[in-house]
Amino acid sequence: GEAFYIRDQEPGRFWSPAPLPARGSKPYTTRHGFGYSVFEYAENGISSEMWTYVAIDAPLKFYRVRICNSSGRPRHLSLTGFVEWVLGEQRGKNAMHVVTEVDRQTGALLARNPFNSEFPERVAFFAVSESQRTVTGSRTEFIGRNGTLARPAAMGRTGLSGKVGPALDPCAAMQTVFELGGGEEREIVFILGAGRDAAAARQLIGRFRDTNSARGALERVWD
Repeated sequence: GEAFYIRDQEPGRFWSPAPLPARGSKPYTTRHGFGYSVFEYAENGISSEMWTYVAIDAPLKFYRVRICNSSGRPRHLSLTGFVEWVLGEQRGKNAMHVVTEVDRQTGALLARNPFNSEFPERVAFFAVSESQRTVTGSRTEFIGRNGTLARPAAMGRTGLSGKVGPALDPCAAMQTVFELGGGEEREIVFILGAGRDAAAARQLIGRFRDTNSARGALERVWD
């Protein structure tokens, strides 16, 4: 239910920074510590390091991705994060009730299930540290009619449609596009979490979305 993709925008080649779902052609290195995992990969002059961990003091999961261009020439890249919403005990039973929207204040993608009998007010969210992004709340659009997470339809296009709302096969997908010069690197943070209501969700997003806050959360995990 979670997937990340690095795409070289010029030839359209893509791969995942972790071994699944879109495995690259080279070997991966995976390291696990107390409270975190790290996935390292390099292909065609682009190396990446993805850290995953949860905050010890907030209902948040972090995905910190550092991408470095060692190819010696400028590269036009994108990084895409995808998660499937459940917001209940079973995805199949709850999918029809999940409503998604883009929050105007934070730019995050929010999701609610008002028919969840125990947590009807909770607001889940998926956000990225970059200000420039495209999104979709449609899993059907992202994966495609005959696609899979290993080869989603979205990786054959530039950008996501922005489609959100009710009556979708719900997901949260965010894509950010950027340039990296030779020898440059960039760190991008995705966060997945939930708040008691929309205001609490916005507070968490504002507190944790930037790269410094994500690093601080990891240091608290180490401590």
